[in-house]
Amino acid sequence: MSQTYRYNRENATRVAGVTSLKDAIGQLLKAYQLQTRFNETYLEAFWGRMMGPAIASRTNRLYVRDRKLHIEIGSAPLRNELVNAKQKLIQLINKDMGSDVIDDVIFI
Repeated sequence: MSQTYRYNRENATRVAGVTSLKDAIGQLLKAYQLQTRFNETYLEAFWGRMMGPAIASRTNRLYVRDRKLHIEIGSAPLRNELVNAKQKLIQLINKDMGSDVIDDVIFI
């Protein structure tokens, strides 16, 4: 049983295009149940791109906990406008993310 390992170049080649990197990372996140946390972190990181500079510059704090987006906004008129458009905000974020990341928005 003490056979030595022999490298076989024909068996070691990879077939190009089997799995893309995006698909491989997606499978990894799904296997380790990290997809939800990844989406939440993505939302926090790209808040300015999603909402634009006017809203992003007035946002003091932003975090996701238990599928609820917590936003601290320094401008009272802007907070009032966002409270009135709460459902539209949820739909916009979920559409941009490609999945249901948040269920509710809480303004601090």
